[in-house]
Amino acid sequence: MMMTTARPPETRSDSAIAFLRELIALQPKGEAAVQAAIAARLAQAGCSVETRDYDPAEVPVKGEFAADASRATERRSAVVGRLTGQADLPSLLIFAHPDGEPMRDAEAWRHDAFAGEVEDGKLYGWGVADDLAGCAAAVLAIEAAAAHGAPLGRAVFASTPSKRYARGVAALLHDGLSADAALYLHPAESGVGMREIKALASGQVEFRITVTGQAPDTTEPGQTAFSHLAANPVDKAVLVHAALMELAEDRARRIRQPQIEARVGRATNLHISRIRCGEMGKFARIAETCEMGGALSFPPGETLAEVRAEVEEAVARAAEADDWLRDNPPRIDWLTGVTGAHVPEEHPLYQVTARAVSDVTGEAPYVNVMHTSSDIRNPPVEAGIPCVAFGCLCGDLSQNEKRDEWVDVADFLRMVEVTTRVVTDWCSGARPGAPS
Repeated sequence: MMMTTARPPETRSDSAIAFLRELIALQPKGEAAVQAAIAARLAQAGCSVETRDYDPAEVPVKGEFAADASRATERRSAVVGRLTGQADLPSLLIFAHPDGEPMRDAEAWRHDAFAGEVEDGKLYGWGVADDLAGCAAAVLAIEAAAAHGAPLGRAVFASTPSKRYARGVAALLHDGLSADAALYLHPAESGVGMREIKALASGQVEFRITVTGQAPDTTEPGQTAFSHLAANPVDKAVLVHAALMELAEDRARRIRQPQIEARVGRATNLHISRIRCGEMGKFARIAETCEMGGALSFPPGETLAEVRAEVEEAVARAAEADDWLRDNPPRIDWLTGVTGAHVPEEHPLYQVTARAVSDVTGEAPYVNVMHTSSDIRNPPVEAGIPCVAFGCLCGDLSQNEKRDEWVDVADFLRMVEVTTRVVTDWCSGARPGAPS
């Protein structure tokens, strides 16, 4: 008689990796296919599941703006799975985003971009780190919470579009979705993985300044000999740049945030990263305009209105001090802006999360304070809900124009376990240091 060897039962780790690979394989079929798979798993876990269609342009966000050219224009869909719990116990909202970068150059990858190949402890796939790993970890944690047995408060996972100002979680928050705390799941390329918690995110604004000049009054094709009769926008832009750099140093002295200062020496920063003027090869001519683009980061506690006013005042002072700019003031176009957020380390949400990380990884976590514009801002800014974030080790993200995006397999499994611990500990009302 032929003997057969029984196949060992699938472990939770096997199931976690298999689900993540399933989401990767669905990427070529589009975001709707990924959302459908997430919805199906949530329903199987016993969640009530709904799909919310919305128009990003109609979401009434707070503490955020984007110029029309930066806004999402198509309707989107968010999937929400609710695991009913006891009303007298704490509730938790988990969110992650299923949408990735537009698919291009996948054939240039060394690994199959949609197969979830594993090599040397890394799992490769399009969007795996941005943010399919977050979606998978959330679903797996919800499944574990459903099978937990002990009483828990309500746990909700929202799979919400985020890329290109899709504003999925903001749409749900403004539509009444609420919880006592929130958890954002997303790997980061900081090289630290599950040893860090994102509990502080600076705000940021991006802007463009256009300085107008005037060519000399001549019909000669070469204008160099007449330059002293021109208002060169490059020269005038230098004055504006100097005023902005003076503002940057002044703000660094005035605006304080100890955790950010401990990391990089200052709590706020401003830079000009692009200057464009004239045409290459036409160096004997004076351009009509000079454009400069830049960004300003600011710590939680400051508002967009406050930082915009400071930039506008600095530019106005530069203009007032120059005869040409006084009559031809520079134009400022505000392109994008988000407000910062902060959960202190003594907050119960941080304490529960830190304990879970420590118990699973064996290492005490620390706060990553340099993740500017993180989506942890959305629940506190939009709805007053404290929020922290974490994610597994990853690298080579497609959004950073890299190839062979990956997550560390062992750290992804730790991410799943930490997420599960946070859900069960928070929703059970367990608090570090509280009597058992």
